[in-house]
Amino acid sequence: MATNPRAVTRAVDPLFLERWSPRAFDSSVMPQEDLDTMLDAARWAPSAFNYQPWRFLYARRDGADWSRFLDLLVPGNQGWAQNASVLMFILSDTLIAAPGSQEFKPAHSHSFDAGAAWMTLALQATRMGYHSHGMVGVDFDRARTELAVPDRFHFEAGVAIGRQGDKAMLPEMLQAREAPSGRNPIESFAFAGNFPG
Repeated sequence: MATNPRAVTRAVDPLFLERWSPRAFDSSVMPQEDLDTMLDAARWAPSAFNYQPWRFLYARRDGADWSRFLDLLVPGNQGWAQNASVLMFILSDTLIAAPGSQEFKPAHSHSFDAGAAWMTLALQATRMGYHSHGMVGVDFDRARTELAVPDRFHFEAGVAIGRQGDKAMLPEMLQAREAPSGRNPIESFAFAGNFPG
């Protein structure tokens, strides 16, 4: 008998369980206003010294940059991401300066902070009836050149965003995986005191 991989025993807000990463999207065009709402949510993420090191480069499926962005994904991701409404690359600034200073030094938490911004965007998308799927199947070297990204910025991931479509449009192998996944129990990653030996 199968069990729900997203069943919880604590009072977790349903929004966290509703957010998952499908690959089947319906090829609809997302209004710019909807995307701007998601980006507005992302800007409220916490960051070290409120430096906000994240950068989001995006293409909407009805925009001039769509084919360029799609071409930067590995072929396996192109196959399903072509049906998304938005393709996005998330970057983070690896350097930080104190407020009012031009003296930059390495930013320890740039990836951590960009991850917080990505999560707020993903949760806002879920709240609005969209889904988002993060991916590292990207030709990051080509993306850096194609999108004129300065060396100081780190590519974190690519993201496909859209409304969920029929999983029948996916190859059979991916259809079998088109369901919300479970997570490891708290006891496997949280420990009081020292790192477990």
